[in-house]
Amino acid sequence: QVQLVESGGGLVQAGGSLRLSCAASGRTFTFSGYTMGWFRQAPGKEREFVAGINWRTDYADSVKGRFTISRENAKNMVYLLMNSLQSEDTAVYYCAASTGRLRVGKTALEYGYWGQGTQVSVSS
Repeated sequence: QVQLVESGGGLVQAGGSLRLSCAASGRTFTFSGYTMGWFRQAPGKEREFVAGINWRTDYADSVKGRFTISRENAKNMVYLLMNSLQSEDTAVYYCAASTGRLRVGKTALEYGYWGQGTQVSVSS
């Protein structure tokens, strides 16, 4: 079993920055063996891929150049640095873990473990 806990969400003005963190844990969990992802879900919309990382990184087109995903395997942590935030980035952000390592999955179905989410609100 894998537990994921997100933190770092909040209210920020357009153009501002936030860094989300996700702490992963589990009794037989080897963090470095998992692909980690960030997804988001805005009200009335489907959950969408934002960024993912294993031995490489991948991003949604809408956040390329503004968001950076990183991980610290020694600490079982994954981060999402969000710069130049826009009102369209307002959503609940979820951390997710996948056992797939051949590619960075971009669909929610490819991730078997999820955190509870953290709200990011961007005011214009």
